[in-house]
Amino acid sequence: MSSIEECPFCNLGDRILLENEHANLFLSNPRKVKGQVLITPKRHIEQSWEMSDEELLAVFSLIKVAQHKLIAEFGGGVDVKQNYRPFMKQGRVKVDHTHYHVYPRTSEDELYQQVERHETPMFINLSEDEEVKISGLFRQD
Repeated sequence: MSSIEECPFCNLGDRILLENEHANLFLSNPRKVKGQVLITPKRHIEQSWEMSDEELLAVFSLIKVAQHKLIAEFGGGVDVKQNYRPFMKQGRVKVDHTHYHVYPRTSEDELYQQVERHETPMFINLSEDEEVKISGLFRQD
């Protein structure tokens, strides 16, 4: 668990490119793909489910803007990703402040060329046992 004083996303200063009442958008540094931005709630929150409805709406409103601007600039598509990995120590590429990665995607980008074009063998068909077990977590009886 990190403190607000140590959190780089609580102390963005002039890194903020867009903001609204509850969220900030800024460049990801380090980044995986050219054009990658991050969007965070302004309040220090480590788990995304702790966001209020207002914060969630504010974050996704900036995600929507980012998607449109990145697609207009880079063409192709866009990925939106959020991680929660309490098993990893905070460091250069992992910050204990909820954040959403938004990055433009093409079949020519660095991420696709170095990693994702090799991941197809990782996909396996869902087994019946797994389907029943995981579906049971979400079905309302």
